[in-house]
Amino acid sequence: MLTPPSLGNAQEHIFTTTTRIWDKAKTYARQNRKAPTRAENLLWQQLRASRLGVRFRRQHAIEFFIADFVCLSHRLLIEVDGEIHLTPEQAEYDSGRTFVLKELGFHELRFPNDQVLHQMDHVVATIRQHLQTITSSGAQSPGSPSPRERGPGGEVPPNTMPELAPAPQLTAARQALKRYYGYDNFRPMQGDIIQHILGGRDTVVLMPTGGGKSVCFQIPAVVSEGVCVVVSPLIALMKDQVEALKANGIVAAYINSSVGQSEANDIARAAVSGHLKLLYVSPEKLLSEGFLQFLTRVNISIFAIDEAHCISSWGHDFRPEYTQLGALRTHFPSVPIIALTATADRLTQRDIRTQLNLHEPKVFLSSFDRPNINLVVRPGQDRIGQILDYIQRHPTEAGIIYCLSRKSCETVAQKLQQKGIKAGYYHAGMSPNQRAEAQEKFLQDDTLVIVATIAFGMGIDKSNVRWVMHYNLPKNIEGYYQEIGRAGRDGSPATAMLFYSFADVMSMREMVTKDVPARQAQLNTAKLERMQQFAEAASCRRRILLHYFSEDLGHDCGNCDICRNPPTTFDGTLLAQKALSASTRAQQRVAINLLIDILRGMRNQAVLQGGYDQLKTYGAGQDLPYLDWYSYVHQMLNDGLFYIAYEEGYALKITERGQQVLKGQLPVSLKKFQVAEKADKQTRATKKAAADAAAAGAGTPEAKLFERLRQLRKQIADEQGVPPYVVFTDTTLQEMAREQPTSRVAMLSVSGVGMKKFETYGEAFIEAILQHGPPRPVPNAEDAEDYAPAPRTATQKAADRDVNSTEDTTFQLHRQGLSPDQIAEQRGLVVGTVRAHLERAYAKGLDLRLQDFLSDSQLAEIAAARAQLGGAPALRDLFDHLREKYDYFQLRLAGIWAQRRG
Repeated sequence: MLTPPSLGNAQEHIFTTTTRIWDKAKTYARQNRKAPTRAENLLWQQLRASRLGVRFRRQHAIEFFIADFVCLSHRLLIEVDGEIHLTPEQAEYDSGRTFVLKELGFHELRFPNDQVLHQMDHVVATIRQHLQTITSSGAQSPGSPSPRERGPGGEVPPNTMPELAPAPQLTAARQALKRYYGYDNFRPMQGDIIQHILGGRDTVVLMPTGGGKSVCFQIPAVVSEGVCVVVSPLIALMKDQVEALKANGIVAAYINSSVGQSEANDIARAAVSGHLKLLYVSPEKLLSEGFLQFLTRVNISIFAIDEAHCISSWGHDFRPEYTQLGALRTHFPSVPIIALTATADRLTQRDIRTQLNLHEPKVFLSSFDRPNINLVVRPGQDRIGQILDYIQRHPTEAGIIYCLSRKSCETVAQKLQQKGIKAGYYHAGMSPNQRAEAQEKFLQDDTLVIVATIAFGMGIDKSNVRWVMHYNLPKNIEGYYQEIGRAGRDGSPATAMLFYSFADVMSMREMVTKDVPARQAQLNTAKLERMQQFAEAASCRRRILLHYFSEDLGHDCGNCDICRNPPTTFDGTLLAQKALSASTRAQQRVAINLLIDILRGMRNQAVLQGGYDQLKTYGAGQDLPYLDWYSYVHQMLNDGLFYIAYEEGYALKITERGQQVLKGQLPVSLKKFQVAEKADKQTRATKKAAADAAAAGAGTPEAKLFERLRQLRKQIADEQGVPPYVVFTDTTLQEMAREQPTSRVAMLSVSGVGMKKFETYGEAFIEAILQHGPPRPVPNAEDAEDYAPAPRTATQKAADRDVNSTEDTTFQLHRQGLSPDQIAEQRGLVVGTVRAHLERAYAKGLDLRLQDFLSDSQLAEIAAARAQLGGAPALRDLFDHLREKYDYFQLRLAGIWAQRRG
């Protein structure tokens, strides 16, 4: 039957005659073939014994419909556990199946599983009686079955139905994408990759984090017969990955050290019986004694090797156990292998192909560009202050801060917590339970910020991470790229911020060369230098990043700090000659910081003990601040005027090119230094307009509905014990808020809403949309009391009388929690005036919220510096002594604080 049957009564069936619905039923039949249950096996044994005098066929196809048991001579079908189908696809399939079988003259008997298991005699008697009734009425089909009824005969093994002519593979894959994931189209390259792996060929996929690697093996697993075995090093994250698959309606499980023996046995039985579509295992489990032997009993469709770069000793995350995965080809020579990674240079790609013993693999190299991520590099001074400033400007956004050491993780997290930020930390020194709890809180949105070592984040599918910061310089670009890829996985704008100082380079150089073979140390050093070049670059950072992965963007990106604020250049020959001359007169024995102190005429211990204050060039650059010189000396270093003698205490040595500049034979062009905060600063009018727009946007019906949907998602996620993004992503909720779907059809048209998710969550979200729009509640008297200012002391009241009206206005806004920048915007003043108001108010005895500007440790550091300089040092001396770490406003506040303490 090549066309759908005509219907006598259109209202009798949900099934329709349209080709689209007919094809959907075909797809449903192909995708939902199942392995036989125990009840079916027992009944088959009874039917094969020929006690009924007729021949039955098992899992036989009539058209594209599968029946558990078919007696063609009597046109009888037997279904075991034939429940009522609830989803539209199931209903369409079931209705169409019933209609076609009636048209062909088939009768049907249905038995529940329990009846077959416990009342077999009654079941057999019912079948016998039905056969006798058909025979006595002469209803059996004469002669041999018609061609459209014929099957191969006998028992057809489950999941291998040659009668079914599958739709084109990519069409089936697209249908699965819509059904399980709720998306209409594949991302770039996904379709080609899926078609290649469905062709049974080995495949290597290099695709950026968030680019959709998982879909490349999950979709083939769904539309193929058998079980896809996924090898992943991410034991702690397997649970979330499997939960996400289950939420989409895909049968998946994992086996690792966290799974008990009884549960593992149940999963193993499900794999052998064919009920599973994906089985996640760690490499250690896969290679353990007996597990490979167990897999020989499983009908394996695909081996997916996730994080495949771990196989290469040249990679940034080498794991020795991965090198043994080549045994898969020996044990399973005909099973296709797909290896996936987000980062792999040429050496690592070669190792993936050779060590996995891949047979003529096709390498799919996706673009590494993540255009939605804004790339930013900031100077390493006052990192905590810069982090706090960013978080306070993005208070509802989730982010990750990567630190080099465990201690740094805890310290940074504690400082953020002291400022009222919901921050946690994660590192290898914590117990497994502590790490799991920290990760769970972050995934559940209970913690907005996680401060972690690089062990955190691999495989995390949290789609609404809006920013990633690197507190320290990463050791290579591969690791940096993979870590920033954890931001903006939903495609919405995100930020990657790297804090950089040369001290990081020195400490990282020691780390990557310690206790490793000379060849590996050389490679590690070369990769670190590429990372350093990226951090110190004065041209488009995205082009540099992509060039590392052999990709040419062809134009500047427009979404990095360099493109947004292009540096201006000037003739820096004289500055370079001053630095080169100072280094020469110091016998080329000083490192960067000491050279800058000499140029700026500092009188610290290192300068005086070395006698450098007697040099002719001492103080030759005192007109420039420390940070300016720091930038210019590094530019000279990058330009090849200096090199660093690491074995001589990081002393700067002058190169031949530097000698030419010193002698006036070569000019030097330098890029003008700009403090990042100033470079990024908008005009007051622009910032006020942006703030007004943001405030207006936050009050729109769409924004309010989005927030309501987020709250509902969080509630459902907490009830089900899954991360909120498993329910729906932010992108999907934003589309719901924009389109406001209030019907099944409309909701299913939203990107990210598949059939399973609609069945599970759709009605709740439709109800929330329908109920949207209540007026904003007015705070009651009790609420108002929470915001009432505390009673003022007599001292404060006296101080108030000494503060003029404009200063008082500034101070009152400060008491309400506004920052100096916000007060300046609101009052139309410059920030310096606002700060002066606050200084005078604090000096007159008013209680300033000092912690907004200085922590206890910072106050202690400034106090110690004042003591070292003796007496009441000039602000300029204090500013220089602390290497410009604090501005004059902070130093003056610290001085007032010291005076008030007596």
